[in-house]
Amino acid sequence: MIRIALPNKGALSEESVALLKKAGYRCRRSDKELICRDTENQVEFVFLRPRDIAIYVGDGLLELGVTGRDLAGDSQADVEELLSLGFGGSSFYYAAPKGKGITPEKLEGLRIATSYPNLVKDDLARRKADARVIRLDGAVEISVQLGVADVIADVVQSGRTLEQAGLETIGEPILKSEAILIGHHPKVRETKSVQILLDRLRGVVVARDYAMIEYDIPETLLTEAEALTPGIEAPTLSPLRREGWVAVKAMVGQKGINRLMDDLKTLGAKGIIVSEIQSCRL
Repeated sequence: MIRIALPNKGALSEESVALLKKAGYRCRRSDKELICRDTENQVEFVFLRPRDIAIYVGDGLLELGVTGRDLAGDSQADVEELLSLGFGGSSFYYAAPKGKGITPEKLEGLRIATSYPNLVKDDLARRKADARVIRLDGAVEISVQLGVADVIADVVQSGRTLEQAGLETIGEPILKSEAILIGHHPKVRETKSVQILLDRLRGVVVARDYAMIEYDIPETLLTEAEALTPGIEAPTLSPLRREGWVAVKAMVGQKGINRLMDDLKTLGAKGIIVSEIQSCRL
């Protein structure tokens, strides 16, 4: 039985559980339950604080874990990123008071407040900048206003909280983060149950970028239609009882799907239907 650490609360937890359910795993738990076993798939899920997950996996106490790339990096744990999961996206930035002219190249001698001290120290080392890193567990944005720090380094999603604190991001992101599946060492991939897990999760993640489109089209317009919906290898074609018409079915990208439907209708397609794909193997 393989053991997988999952976030115990928040959006990261909810989306992790939803992803695993789509992949065919049972990980329903009560509010206080820390361990959930899926005996059919021989998997044990352990619910932990997201910040602690990389530590447990890095020490070999658990084989796999789902956490943020930023949290895994800051932990400095001995883990490998096995798969990006396509949710929980954010960027890790420096932020400074608006209009002060502070840039990442001007951090020398400043005080930097952050909940991710190791990520910041690594970045400062790359820049060869000598700055003081102040670790805070929360409410990092208010630290500048209260005089604790000159600059902060924090995860940014909408940027609204920074704006309310009179701050703005400076420079490029230090790190782009999202939810990832981590493992203790490369050989963990060789376990059959882990290979199955990776294939299932990858199938769900990839499916989010695709949809199945179906429509009827005159045979005389089939070449143009196939150019619009080439599918993965080729579209599936089925003859209709109506002479001179065929039914087309193809896997297409989610991005721009409405424009694609418009183009097919303009071309002369009828009965255009788009369906969600739950999972796939490409």
